[in-house]
Amino acid sequence: MTRTAVIVDAVRTPSGKGKPGGALSAEHPVDLAAFVLDALLARNGLESTQVDDVILGCVSQIGDQAMNIARQAVLAAGFDERVPATTIDRQCGSSQQAAHFAAQGIIAGAYDIAIAGGVESMSRVPLGSSRQGGSLAPGIASRYPAGLVNQGVSAELIAQKWGLSREELDAFSAESHRRAGDASAHGRFDGQVLPVPTDGGVVRSDETIRTATTVEGLATLPTVFRTDALAERFPDLEWKITAGSSSPLTDAASGVLIMSEEKAVVLGLTPRARFHSFAVVGDDPLLMLTGPIPATQRILERSGLTIDDLDAYEVNEAFASVPLAWLRETGADPGKLNPWGGAIALGHAVGASGTRLLGTLLAHLESTGGRYGLQTMCEGGGMANATIIERL
Repeated sequence: MTRTAVIVDAVRTPSGKGKPGGALSAEHPVDLAAFVLDALLARNGLESTQVDDVILGCVSQIGDQAMNIARQAVLAAGFDERVPATTIDRQCGSSQQAAHFAAQGIIAGAYDIAIAGGVESMSRVPLGSSRQGGSLAPGIASRYPAGLVNQGVSAELIAQKWGLSREELDAFSAESHRRAGDASAHGRFDGQVLPVPTDGGVVRSDETIRTATTVEGLATLPTVFRTDALAERFPDLEWKITAGSSSPLTDAASGVLIMSEEKAVVLGLTPRARFHSFAVVGDDPLLMLTGPIPATQRILERSGLTIDDLDAYEVNEAFASVPLAWLRETGADPGKLNPWGGAIALGHAVGASGTRLLGTLLAHLESTGGRYGLQTMCEGGGMANATIIERL
C-alpha cells in the first residue's frame, strides 16, 4: 500500500529586517526555530515524543547557527531529549529540501510524523559567513578557469540573457510589494504568522513589506553589483539589478508539520494537502539561478500535469529577474505567480524560505479553492527544488 505524506500545519515568524535594529535581530536563531517547533505541537495537540524526526534548513551554519541548529532548537523548545534532529544545507532551498526529506521519509515508512522547517538570522550571522577564510578548490578552479560569480551578478546575467529591461524588473518588484501589502491588510497571512514576543514588544507582521513602493521610486535606485573588475570581465553587460529588485536580508523561521495520512486520521487531525510530486536538479553554476526552469520541466513530466493544471506557483524572488525568466520559459500565467507577493516584499531568510513559500502556497490554495500548487526556488551553486502539492 502506498503511503501518502500530508501537510497538517504550516507556521512562520514574521519577516524581520536582517540588520541590527531589525524587529527580530535581537532574537537568537535557535530560539526563533524553537518558537516555531513549539507552536506546531501546541496548535495540534501533540507531544514531542510523537515526532520521529525534525529536519531544519540553515545556510550559514556558523556562530549562533553552528553545531546542528536543528538539535539545539529541539532542546530549546523543550522537546523530549529522545527526539532527533538534523540540519541541512541546500542553499536557498534548504527548508524546501527539508520538507522533501520529511515527506519522502513518511512515504517510505521511515517516519509517521516529522517536522520540516528552517531558520536564518541574517542580522546575527551575515550571509557568506560560513565561507570566510575558505579557498576555491583546485578542481573547481580548473573546471571554471574564468571563475564563478556571486548571485547578484548571476541575476544580472539572467536579465541580460532574457532581455529583461530595468523597467520590467522595477515593475515586477513594485507589484510584489503591492500584492504582499494587500494580502497582509486582508489577513491572508494571519493563520500562519506567529506573533513573536521580544524585548521591544510583540512582532506581529512582516517588517519587510514596503507598501509605499512605486516604480518611479525604484527607478531612482543605483545598481549594486557592478565592480570595475566585473565590468571588465562582462563588458557588454548592462547593469540593472538594484536593492529594490533584490530580496532583502531577513531574519525568520518557518516550519511545517508533515505526517502520514493514516496517522493524521488516527490523531483526529485534518490533512490540508498532500505531497504530489518532487524534483531537484542541477544547472549552470555561473547563471546559477536558472534552476527553477528545468526543475519545473522535470516535475511536470513526473507528475503528468501541465503548467495550466496548476492553480498557483510560488517561484522564489531572490531577484526579480529569476521569476521573470521563469515566466518567459514556461509560458505560465503571471496572475498565478506569487499571488500574495514574494521574497522581494516578504523577505528571504534563506534557510527558512522554502517552508515559508510552502505555507504561503498552501494558504493561497485554501483561500481560493485551488487544487494544485507548484513551489520552486533557485539555489546557490546552480540547483533548484520543485514541489507540487494537492489541496485536500
